[in-house]
Amino acid sequence: MCESQRVSDLVGDIYHAALDPAQWIGVLTKIVDFAGGRAGALAIKDSASELIEARYQFGVDPDYMQAYSETYSKFCPLTGMPFFGVGEIVSLPDLVPYEEYRQGCFYQEWARPQGWIDVASTVLEKSATGCAFLGVVRGEAGGMVDNEMRRRIAVIAPHVRRAILIGKTIQFKRAEAAVFTETFDGLAAGMFLVDGRGQIVHANVAGRVMLDAGDFLRSMRGQLVAGDAQVNQTLRDAFAVAEQGNAALGIKGIALPLTAHDGERYVAHVLPLTSGARRGTGISYAATAAVFVRKAALVTSSPPEIIGRTFKLTPMELRVLIAVVEVGGVPEVATALGVAVTTIKTHVSRLFEKTGACRQADLVKLVAGFSTPLAVRS
Repeated sequence: MCESQRVSDLVGDIYHAALDPAQWIGVLTKIVDFAGGRAGALAIKDSASELIEARYQFGVDPDYMQAYSETYSKFCPLTGMPFFGVGEIVSLPDLVPYEEYRQGCFYQEWARPQGWIDVASTVLEKSATGCAFLGVVRGEAGGMVDNEMRRRIAVIAPHVRRAILIGKTIQFKRAEAAVFTETFDGLAAGMFLVDGRGQIVHANVAGRVMLDAGDFLRSMRGQLVAGDAQVNQTLRDAFAVAEQGNAALGIKGIALPLTAHDGERYVAHVLPLTSGARRGTGISYAATAAVFVRKAALVTSSPPEIIGRTFKLTPMELRVLIAVVEVGGVPEVATALGVAVTTIKTHVSRLFEKTGACRQADLVKLVAGFSTPLAVRS
């Protein structure tokens, strides 16, 4: 099978999972295979607990998964993922000094026994409470993450992101084509089925309320029109491209910002209706795409992320800084992060240079200053 057809089929499966979350494990298996990996996960990094939870995973032994949750999650280098931008694809050497990582307990006791040497990861969504990311593990036989693996993940990642965002918006277990309309009419989010020209062929109750308000979205001669000209053009492009198939949509219409006259913010997601159960719905309504519109959650950077940007810290330096605040002295931080004491001393020295601090107590005060509501920095 040629790559373009393989991508099209895989993207179709990804969008099915947006409507039927039970399919995510099977879809993740295909993503790992396409990327040339050995295992993979869709995971959540929680800002408050600093822990990583794998919502869906493939290729991980249950005993190792339990050990990860109970013991090794806090040592995982992927805790640095929130400090990268959405869509960036990073490997372990981007997150930590790799040779130091190989000497630590996470690699020696957890990753190495499984034959894992690297992970390609990309952030799918970020918020003040954490981030969601896709991770694909590379085994010894495959070697370190290379440009080809990055390219393949870059092809798939925008579609995974769209599916995750739509799944959050609709929040139900399964949508069969036969009950599509009934199911979506009960959503708090607005939903519109449109054809390739943006002609509205169906709107749910919340969607009709939005159109009746004639604010950030309206119907003009039956077409769905956004008040913002740039967003409107992006929607036009997305609707037209959706007719060409799943993969053609790419990054168009993943998350489009909309603002009402009163300042209330919304976000729109475009889902193609060109295959599987989604195609059945499209045929029923002569539609090629579904548009979901919801109120935007307040998204603010977490204090660690702001600190990292302000002082241009590397992900590892930021991990050490937070550990100094939460754990204490250098030996304790080294134990907590599973690296050598000399490594922590090196990072602390760099933190002193970059922040202007002279003592570890100064670092604690610095972080505390960024945590107060009065500390607003850009």
